[in-house]
Amino acid sequence: MAEKIIGIDLGTSNSAASVIQGGKPTLIPAAEGTTVAGKAFPSIVAFSKDGDLLVGEPARRQAVTNPENTIREAKRKMGTDFLYKIQGKDYKPQQISAFILQKIKRDAEAFTGDSITKAVITVPAYFDDNQRQATKDAGTIAGLDVVRIINEPTAASLAFGLDKNKQDMKILVFDFGGGTLDVTIMEMGGGVFEVMSTSGDTQLGGSDMDKAIIDYVVDDFRKKEGIDLSTDSTAMTRIKEAGEKAKIELSTVMETEINLPFIAQDSSGAKNLQLVLTRAKLEDLVNSIVERCQSSVDKAIEDAKISKSDITKIVLIGGPTRMPIVRKFVANAVGQEPESGVDPMEAVAFGAAVQAGIIAGDVTSDIVLLDVTPLTLGIETLGGVREPIIERNTTIPTSKDKTFTTAADSQTAVTINVVQGERPMVADNISLGSFNLTEIPPAPRGVPQINVKFDIDANGIINVTAKDLGTGKDAKITIESSSKMTEVEVEKMKEDAEKFAEEDKKKKEDVDVKNEAESFIYSTEKLVSQDLKDKIPQEQGIKITDAIKELKDSLTQNGEQIKTKLDALKAIVNEVTTELYKNSAPPPGEDQQSNESQQNNEQQSNQENNDKEQPESNSSEQKSENP
Repeated sequence: MAEKIIGIDLGTSNSAASVIQGGKPTLIPAAEGTTVAGKAFPSIVAFSKDGDLLVGEPARRQAVTNPENTIREAKRKMGTDFLYKIQGKDYKPQQISAFILQKIKRDAEAFTGDSITKAVITVPAYFDDNQRQATKDAGTIAGLDVVRIINEPTAASLAFGLDKNKQDMKILVFDFGGGTLDVTIMEMGGGVFEVMSTSGDTQLGGSDMDKAIIDYVVDDFRKKEGIDLSTDSTAMTRIKEAGEKAKIELSTVMETEINLPFIAQDSSGAKNLQLVLTRAKLEDLVNSIVERCQSSVDKAIEDAKISKSDITKIVLIGGPTRMPIVRKFVANAVGQEPESGVDPMEAVAFGAAVQAGIIAGDVTSDIVLLDVTPLTLGIETLGGVREPIIERNTTIPTSKDKTFTTAADSQTAVTINVVQGERPMVADNISLGSFNLTEIPPAPRGVPQINVKFDIDANGIINVTAKDLGTGKDAKITIESSSKMTEVEVEKMKEDAEKFAEEDKKKKEDVDVKNEAESFIYSTEKLVSQDLKDKIPQEQGIKITDAIKELKDSLTQNGEQIKTKLDALKAIVNEVTTELYKNSAPPPGEDQQSNESQQNNEQQSNQENNDKEQPESNSSEQKSENP
């Protein structure tokens, strides 16, 4: 049987994974169960005061009391040289994302019962090469072979089953997530799924809405109480969580209340934060953020060289697209209602699983996915000018080259600075990295012929070759951007991740035994105080009560100590219940004696009352006939 490949939606706010089961994508549940994000789990990583790694819902729950050691929205920092400084250690965004992917790997193995080593991971269509490479690095650190990076809009279209539709279609995918916006135009026809254009903003998403809500709540409290909560990290974390919850609720109700007791204190005592937030007020707060999406919609349609009327279907993905104001905006911006039927929070993970299933051979499909490069790729030339080689929205995989020459006499080396972006000057674009081509024979400027070739694979990863046509000497690289880690760094982080995995396993075992202990305490207390209250001798009741107290006292200790006390309580309870059942059983022969006595009584009664046709049945006989 072929090895299972999972599909992963590594999101800014929430992450999810899916796997093909029975020919259909199935969401992999998080170990902690359903969260505020549904079946997905928060993309939050934290380190406890003791240095324990927490990922997902456990990290979110402790964020209020431990904000300085809690990391959110690491996806927004992917592809940069940003460092998170936690408890005296530095963590790159790739490493934080790897902790999330590692949890997904662990949950997937528990769900499928198989070892999981391969994955398809989705990224925003507008991610540049640095960000894509960082995503692959994160997968490697987590112990996953990333067999394919695919764009989120492409994944969503697969989830909606649009690849099964026989008609030719032009699909607009509006992907509005926690931290990023992508607007993609796709064309489906003849078994080919081709991206026509993509536009977006990697710094625009639901988290910007959360910030608008937070600012409003903080400002309202300042006006009412004269206290600025923005300097209190604990209070701000509580407000952020409450604001996000209110935003989600207002997608289905018209008003909700933000109620945070003891949020602050002054000379008059503790202060509570109470605020009724209506849908109308929320829409007023986020309207400018939603309107910022217009330019990306217009740009995507313009680049695809189509009109709004040419669009056959609209697909929405990302949590914020559940909001009525966002759905209404998209409908008005394009001129038709979006598709429904697939949860926008799950669509990308489902689609990633479909692609994973195609690669693994679990899904039969004739579909060919053709993505595009989101930004123009080129090199730096004299005067800091960007010379484009591959224009944005070029279908990938692709290969293109251009020939250049030297800028100075007797120049024996050239530096190839690879850049990505739409601005004419290099300084205004993203530098993906550079390399040198050396040992060029000295010659007058303009004479050497240096061919620069760009190769982009199906994952959007770039390989660049520079070749001196005179000597045949060349230099080849996969872009080594500032954020891409060396093999040594990756291996070191893999070891760290594995170390945390062992710690997590031990921690889970401790949590499991603690949960078992708490459950057994509850059932035993109920047994003693209700079910068998009058049947347990006082002496045995005291023994059980004392054992319960010892077990409760041990709950703050490690798993082994808890298990010792739990086993002791179980032994006492088993002893008591065994004795109880033994005492309730009738002595040998008692049933026989009782029956004989009944028969004698009945015979005597018949003799004394021979005028009656039938003796009256005793109560025990009635019970046996009518249970």
